[in-house]
Amino acid sequence: MGAHNNSPRKFSTTLQHLFDLDPFSNSINNSFISKGIRKKPLDSENLDILSTISRCCVLFSFTNPSESYSDQELKRRGLIQLLGMVKSSDKPIPDQILRPLVSMLSVNLFRPLPASCSFTVNNLPEDEETVSTLVPAWPHLQLVYEILLRLVLNMDPKKLRDYIDDRFVLHLLCLFQSEDPRERERLKNVYHRIYCRFTFYRSFMRKSMNDVFFCHIFETESHCGISEMLEIWGSIINGFTVPLKEEHKLFLMRVLIPLHKTKGMHVYHRQLAYCVSQFVQKEPAIGGLVIRAILRYWPVASSQKEVLLIGELEELVEHVDPGQYRRLSLPICSQIARCLNSWNSQVAERALYVWNNEQFVKMAFMSMEEVFPVVVEGMEKNLKWHWNKSVKQLTENIKTMLEEVDPNLYEKCLEEMKFKNYLAGQEQAKRKQKWDRIESEAAKNVSPF
Repeated sequence: MGAHNNSPRKFSTTLQHLFDLDPFSNSINNSFISKGIRKKPLDSENLDILSTISRCCVLFSFTNPSESYSDQELKRRGLIQLLGMVKSSDKPIPDQILRPLVSMLSVNLFRPLPASCSFTVNNLPEDEETVSTLVPAWPHLQLVYEILLRLVLNMDPKKLRDYIDDRFVLHLLCLFQSEDPRERERLKNVYHRIYCRFTFYRSFMRKSMNDVFFCHIFETESHCGISEMLEIWGSIINGFTVPLKEEHKLFLMRVLIPLHKTKGMHVYHRQLAYCVSQFVQKEPAIGGLVIRAILRYWPVASSQKEVLLIGELEELVEHVDPGQYRRLSLPICSQIARCLNSWNSQVAERALYVWNNEQFVKMAFMSMEEVFPVVVEGMEKNLKWHWNKSVKQLTENIKTMLEEVDPNLYEKCLEEMKFKNYLAGQEQAKRKQKWDRIESEAAKNVSPF
């Protein structure tokens, strides 16, 4: 693939040759020829550009020792020349140049990705990021992406629509699986610009991205570009008008919320939390529904995800409609109480730090009679049983704060907890007596032989 010897290579400059390089379909070529565009005369400048485009259609792997460095450098210079043409063009690029140019971009971009890109983030340790594999041909790909970006920014989308169609956009979306973060970053910029300028593709692009998310959630749980795609969605959500459309609310509940359950969620949680937060800020009334949904996806055996979700809950509480505080205080504080009793010190500390948030405390105190028994029990368990000194010290600080808020209620909760523990002890003693009696009766009936 793209291997060359050191002998000079001849490049055809005919339009027919360039059309044959189009990876999509020969039907485009036929329709293009039928319009009679080929009959237009080509000046020497356009012929030179076509020759450069043809030279840039040659692919190099950058890993094959038989490839000529001079040919690679010749292509790089050709790409720089084309980039300069796209940047400085004062007049519209003619069709004789535009179609072969887009074909050249397709040939370079739409390539098979390495098999290693099928890795799954859930196989990685929680404290490690995904492994990046850099594309060897990046010196060429970088320029190709820049040419495409300049085309999208500088040309009329209606004119480009015949060349950058929905299939082209779909192929771009597939490239988000590249393991090279440099490529994903450039691709994110290009894809977002297409979304902004090609308004007639927006619905199709949103649906295509949702299909990728669904595949990630319910099938593979392995995709390199989820975080970059969520960054694009963050910008899209920021532009939504209020009240939110039903279509957008369905995206929140059917795509964004289930993304919390994947094993590799820690890789893209920052972008995911931003998208969810944008929805709640735009329409605080849906905050309660969002929080309850996140609580349903609470992890059982992932301490890192617990730390991340505690932080997300804290942020959502600041944006949710205060009228929902009374209904949310008990389920949220119950989950926080379970987290502060975690044997993982990072989870316990993060749950305790939540009580330094004024808005969270305000929410919790909206239902003090219901919340205090749960919280006080968690505090007392930490002080008695937790192994970490830092956690115990933080627990002591929070206990002091709660006692100052309502000493009588705190003391009442302590008495109820003691009585509850007494009843549990009595029940345990009765259960032990029953088992002892059963064992004694069983021993009497045991045959000596």
